Order: sequence, then structure tokens, then C-alpha cells
Amino acid sequence: MTDTLRALMGATALTAVALAAQAETITIATVNNGDMIRMQGLTSHFTDMHPDITVEWVTLEENVLRQNVTTDIATGGGQYDVITIGTYEVPIWGANGWLVALDDMGADYNVDDLLPAVRGGLTVDGHLYASPFYGESSMVMYRTDLMEAAGLEMPEAPTWEFIREAAAAMTDRDNEVYGICLRGKAGWGENMAFLSAMANSFGARWFDMDWRPQFDTEAWSNTLTFYLDLMTNYGPPGASNNGFNENLALFQTGKCGMWIDATVAASFVTNPTDSQVADHVGFALAPDNGLGRRGNWLWAWSLGIPASSDAQEAAKTFIAWATSSAYTELVAAEEGWANVPPGTRTSLYENQAYLDAAPFAEMTLRSMESADPTSPSVDPVPYTGVQFVAIPEFAGLATEVGQLFSAALAGQMSAEDALSQAQALATEEMEAAGY
Repeated sequence: MTDTLRALMGATALTAVALAAQAETITIATVNNGDMIRMQGLTSHFTDMHPDITVEWVTLEENVLRQNVTTDIATGGGQYDVITIGTYEVPIWGANGWLVALDDMGADYNVDDLLPAVRGGLTVDGHLYASPFYGESSMVMYRTDLMEAAGLEMPEAPTWEFIREAAAAMTDRDNEVYGICLRGKAGWGENMAFLSAMANSFGARWFDMDWRPQFDTEAWSNTLTFYLDLMTNYGPPGASNNGFNENLALFQTGKCGMWIDATVAASFVTNPTDSQVADHVGFALAPDNGLGRRGNWLWAWSLGIPASSDAQEAAKTFIAWATSSAYTELVAAEEGWANVPPGTRTSLYENQAYLDAAPFAEMTLRSMESADPTSPSVDPVPYTGVQFVAIPEFAGLATEVGQLFSAALAGQMSAEDALSQAQALATEEMEAAGY
């Protein structure tokens, strides 16, 4: 080895040590779903571009993530520099001053490319407080082979009655095939996300215009009774423990005839690497009851920066990378266009390569555009939000209600008792909060 080479290697080593010493660490809290796990796997591309930033991940189950992040940001704990949050939290936390405004993300970010419905849900007083990583609605995913074997044809816009008929026809318990898989795990973002959206299509609502809880109405009784009947007769065993990830695994292994859930799941059920039924999946709009509302929601998992973070500029640099069009192209190059994060940018739905690779793209966009957070149910409501109510009290209240409905699904109480207790809980909560 020459003296010159030794000197060069020594200088390189010293530079690496110096960079490591100067590197700023950001801690990112995220949910344990496929798109977020994929992002973690691609982090080296970011750190190669930004050797002065070190990234540490905290990956949690959805309910645990929400609890940890909410506690940390409400107390100003400063544990995280980037947090994965949804369309429910962002407007409330942004208005409270708990989040850093993302008004200067750079020209390459192209904020005007964000889908209007998604951008609007993350904006307070003209300021963007989180950047969408992926957006979603909900829709029907179904086995085309089982539907054909049952002698049925899925309409593009099915009714709930058709869903029940198809679930009955596709159920084959002897072979562990269940006609329908739906969320049963308790949580405001788990079973209550699904049931709140479903209730809208039955004409139910959380509150009337005077903020009086509505669980004692016929519309809510019809919603919960129909759901329990559907799942008891045609759903998988142990459904009260199943959330998004559990139902995804059931569908991918051929155990679900239909699954009504987040549109983002479409790339996972059609990916032959992960899904045993990838070649036999069709898509339809979320069901309705002929009342003018479908049971589909509107959501975006987004990345935000707590005001308590001491690494805000580094956090902003990461968010600009992870939610950019360039990141989308990186995923396309590594995993294929069908696997890019959907539902955030207009340009993605103008990209023919994506449209050709993703048979679910059009249905996803239609579902997102048809959800109306300002008028989610048949009757007027005093709140915004399709599968949630955009008030601070909702998360705690809906989690308690979700526990009641999950218990009813487990056979521990009747629908009538669950609704009666939900009405009492909601009434007490709203009175205590001054509504």
C-alpha cells in the first residue's frame, strides 16, 4: 500500500467519523403496515443522500401507535421527530399548535399536486400540517373465482343485500373459506372506522345537529344488527380480534370471499409474491342501501413533525423525501408501479404506467372522490369526518364504543345492550365536555 493510498484511506475514515459525530438523529414513529415497512426498507436511499441525518424507527401496531403518539404530543414529550398520523388528528393538533407547519417543503415537493380532498384534510387556516404518505378510501375486494362459482356477478356499485347474498353463497366452512371478512378489533380507527362508515350508508350518524348521541335510533340498530348477522353467519371465527392486518392475511391466504376495507390493501392482495389469490381479485365500490350514501371513508396516513421535536429541519427533509414524487418513482423502480403509495397526488392518476399496472387505481380514486367529510350521512350532522368525528373527545369515546361492539361480535352481549351502553357513554361524555 502506498503512502498516498494510506493517507487517502485515513482521510476518508476521518471524514466518516466526523460525519457520524455531526449526524443529527431523527426518531420516526410509524404503523406496522406494508407501505410503512417498505419505506423503512428504502431508508438507505435517504441516508445516502443525507449522510448528516441518522434515522431511527419505532414501529407499532395501529392502536398502540395512536396511544403513544397522542400521549407524547399532548405532553410535549419530544420522544419523536416524525410521527405517522391521520386525517382525524392533523386538524385538531395543528390548531392546538402541536405540529410544525410544512409551508416550505421546496419547489420539488409540488404541494399543488396533492389531491384536493387529501390536502384539505391536512390543512388548517391555509397551513399544511402534515404531508400525506398515502391516501385511501374503502371498497369491496372480492374473489372473482368464488363469485363465478357461486353463479353471481359483483355489481360495480353493490348493495348491502347483495353483499349478504354473496357472502352466503361463498361461505364454505368445511374448507375454511368465509364469505365476508370485516374489522372486529376494538378501536376508533379499527372496528369503529368501518362501522361508522357503514352506519352512514344505513342513514345513521354519531350525533344530531344539537350534538345528541344517536345510538338509540333505528338506523344504528339496523347497522349493528346487520353487521353482527353478516359476521356471525359468514365471517371467520375469532373475528372480534381481527383488524386490518389480520383480515389482510386471511384474504391473502384464500380464506375470504369478500373483504371491505381500505383501498390501499389492493396492491397487497394482487401482489403474487404475498397473495395466494392475486390472479382472482376484483374490486367494487363500498355498498349502499339506496339512501344516497355509500359505506366508504376518506383517510390519509401522513407524516407530521411535533412542535416538541429538536430536529425539525432534519425531520422536514425526511418528510419531503418520503412523500415526494421522486419517492414514488423509487418504489416503482424497486417494487413495480402497482406497489407505490396511492391516493396522494393527482399526477399519479395521470401516469399511464401506474394505471396499466394497477387495476384498482380507478376504483380507488372514485372511492376517495365520492367520500364527503362535510356531509357524511343522510341527515345533517354538526361535525366533519366520514369514519370519525373531528372533535378531541372522539378518540376516547369511539374506542369505548368499539369495545362494546367488539364484545357484541364475540357474543358477550346483544346488539341492543351494546347500543344502549354506547348511548349512555356518549351522552355522559358529551355532557361532561359541554356539548
